[in-house]
Amino acid sequence: MFTKKDLLKLLLPLMVEQLLAVLVGMADVVMVAVVGEAAVSGVSLVDSISVLIIQMLAALATGGSVVCAQYIGRKEPEQACRAAGQLLLVTTLVSAVIGATAFLGNRHLLLMIFGNVEQDVLDNAVIYFWLSALSYPFLAVYNSCAALYRAMGNSKISMYVSLAMNAINICGNAICVFGLHMGVEGVGIPTLVSRAFAAVAMVVLIQRPQNLVRIQGLRSLRFEGGMIRRILQVGVPNGMENTMFQFGKLFLQSLVSTLGTAAIAGYAVAGNLVTFEYLPGNALGLGLITIVGQCVGAGEWEQARQYTRRLVAFNYLLLLVVCTVLAVFRYPIIGIYNLSPEAADSAAALLLAHSMAMVIWPLAFTIPYSLRAGYDAPFTMYISVGSMWIFRIGCAYFFVRVLNLGVLGVWYGMFVDWVFRAVVFLRRMRKFGTAGRRGQ
Repeated sequence: MFTKKDLLKLLLPLMVEQLLAVLVGMADVVMVAVVGEAAVSGVSLVDSISVLIIQMLAALATGGSVVCAQYIGRKEPEQACRAAGQLLLVTTLVSAVIGATAFLGNRHLLLMIFGNVEQDVLDNAVIYFWLSALSYPFLAVYNSCAALYRAMGNSKISMYVSLAMNAINICGNAICVFGLHMGVEGVGIPTLVSRAFAAVAMVVLIQRPQNLVRIQGLRSLRFEGGMIRRILQVGVPNGMENTMFQFGKLFLQSLVSTLGTAAIAGYAVAGNLVTFEYLPGNALGLGLITIVGQCVGAGEWEQARQYTRRLVAFNYLLLLVVCTVLAVFRYPIIGIYNLSPEAADSAAALLLAHSMAMVIWPLAFTIPYSLRAGYDAPFTMYISVGSMWIFRIGCAYFFVRVLNLGVLGVWYGMFVDWVFRAVVFLRRMRKFGTAGRRGQ
C-alpha cells in the first residue's frame, strides 16, 4: 500500500519535526542556564508536569488520527472529515479545562507534587508554570491538526509550521534572555507566542478544500457522540497509558528532588539530551499510526506486520549513530549547559548508561504504536501502566533508598521496565490482528 517514496514522504518530515522539537527544548534549557541552576531546576520541574499534560492531549490526537487513517483506508473520506471535527472539538475543550486548572492552581499544585523544594527553584517554577498553562490549548489545537495531516500521509505541512513556530521560539528566547536579560519569563513568553502562532496557522490550513481530511467551518464542531466514542476508544487507553506514565515520572522527579540541586540539574540536562535518542522511534511511531491504520482499514494485516518490522529495524540503524555520538562526546555536549562539576558528572553518567540501554527501547516503545493502530490500545495500556508502577517506580525507590545508588538508580529502574515491556509486546505482536478483528 505504501511505496518507498510514500514512506520517505511521510517519515522524513516527521523526523525533522521531532528534531526541531528536541532542539528547541535543548535551546530553552541552555538559554535559561544563563540565569542559574535554580532556573534550570524550576523549568525542569514544570516541564515534567507539562509533558504529562502534553502526552495526554497527544493521546487524544492519536485516537483521532487512527480513526481518520482507518476511514481513509476504507475509502470513506466524509467519515474521516467528521472524525476530524470531533477530534478538534474534544481536544480544545479538554485542553482549556486543563490550562485553567494549571493556571489557577499553580503554586499549590507545584507544592503538592514536589513537596518542599528550595525557595528560589519554586519561585522560578511558579512563573514558568503560569506561562506554560496559557499555552496548553494552543498546543493541543496544533497537535490535533498535525495528527490529521499525518493521517492523510502528509507530514510536510506540520513540519513547515513547526519550523516557523520553533524559529519564533528560539529568536524570542535570544531576545528576551540575552537582550532584555529576563529570567524564566524570557523562555516562557516566546513559547506561548510561538504555540499561539502554530495553532492559528494549522486551523487555517486544515480548512483548505483540497485536503482529503478537513475541518468544514464551525458546523464540523457540532457534538457527535458516536464519532467521539470511536476516537476515545483509542484515545482514552492511550491517554491513560501516557498519563500514568507521566505521573510515574513525576513520582521519580520527586525522588530526584530529594537528592539536591546538582542532582536535579544533572537529571534535567541528561533528560533533555536523551530525547535525541527517542527522536527516531517517536517519529517512526507516528508514521506507523498512519501506515498501520490505513492497512488495518483496508484489511491488510500482513502488510501492517511487514511495515512494523521494517521500521523497527530502521529505528535500530538510526539509534546506532545517535547513541554512539552522545556516548562518546557526552562531556563536550554537556559542557554547553554551564553546569557545576558535580552536576556535569551526574549528567554524563546518566547519559552513558541511557545510551547503552537504548538497545531495548524500540521493542518496548515503537512496536506499541502498531498495536494501538490495530485496535489493541487497551492491552498496551494495561501492560504499560502495570510495568511503570511495579518495575520502574518500585525498582527506582529500591535502588535509590535501599541500595543508595543515587540518581543513577532512577534510570536503572527504568531499564528494568523497558525489558519487561519489550518481552510482552514482542509476544503480542506475533498475534497481531487477532484482537483487532474482534474489536472491529
